[in-house]
Amino acid sequence: MEFSEHSSEKSCPSLAWQNVVDWAQSHYRDRIFRKDEQIPTRPQLIYLVNKGAVRLISEIQTQHHDNSTIEPPKTDEDSEEVFLGFVGAKKPFEILTQSSFKVHAYAHVDRTQVAWLYWQDLDNWSDFRQEIYEAFRYQHQRKLLWLSALGQRRTIDRLTSFLTLLAEEYGHDNEQSYCLPYTLTHAQIGSAIGSTRVTVTRLMGKLRRQGIISIKKDNSICVNIFETIEQ
Repeated sequence: MEFSEHSSEKSCPSLAWQNVVDWAQSHYRDRIFRKDEQIPTRPQLIYLVNKGAVRLISEIQTQHHDNSTIEPPKTDEDSEEVFLGFVGAKKPFEILTQSSFKVHAYAHVDRTQVAWLYWQDLDNWSDFRQEIYEAFRYQHQRKLLWLSALGQRRTIDRLTSFLTLLAEEYGHDNEQSYCLPYTLTHAQIGSAIGSTRVTVTRLMGKLRRQGIISIKKDNSICVNIFETIEQ
């Protein structure tokens, strides 16, 4: 999997973005969140990550397979959380919810600032509306790559592709590697690629021995550019 030539570019807010964020602040439509604090969300709103990063989690309801006619009481074990990805600074996101799953947003780093507005508010900023459309179109393309990566049969291939996609989109250039600015637990990675924490820990060790990844002192992950291209 090759890296995009734009992967190391930093997001720069447009003048329209800053104007909208200023408007949101003046209308009390922004808030700063602590690390791992859940962000209250609902459909039909656009959320703007002005600072920090947001972690998206899908809560999937599990199915009961017994033949009992009495529905058992719901517990925490009736749902499963799946890591869906990040939304970085100067990026928008929206929340879609269906009966079979719910999507939750959490501040992944401390002092994450999020603003929100209604879709009809975009009528006041035609240039910014086009900017939002372009951002969502790009996110859709990335999701197709994500689905392609997760469709691979071998777990180690899914893991390598998953880390490469994250590094490509969010990584900071560090000589011959891209380093993620955010830490991820092995359990979160496992939920994203359909594996277990134990398996991810074992395979991460294998990728480190092969020189494909390295781990910094703060436990953030770096992906070796040339090693992943050769895979």
